[in-house]
Amino acid sequence: MKYTDEQIADIGENIIRVLKTIYDPEIPVDIYELGLIYDVQISDEAAVKVIMTLTSPNCPVAESLPAEVKEKIALVEHVSEVELELTFEPTWNRDMMSEEARFELGMI
Repeated sequence: MKYTDEQIADIGENIIRVLKTIYDPEIPVDIYELGLIYDVQISDEAAVKVIMTLTSPNCPVAESLPAEVKEKIALVEHVSEVELELTFEPTWNRDMMSEEARFELGMI
């Protein structure tokens, strides 16, 4: 089934809502506001590709966090499939955090 641009936008909003419920266990801020999600691409058939990173390659949740992201996005209504690409280019740094995340962590 092909979705309209409006439907794709709604799916995207729902994906972002889900991403904001997933937290890095070491930092009390969700992974979206931390800037760990580099890109979310949604095809017109609602196949989703997520490009994300971790705070470090040695992150203790390197196995479980990407799996949690993939599982939760797969549960979003209309999503047909989820591909998750884990990258460390560019390397994550604190400048990638949203203003809300920096405020939450007392950095501003």
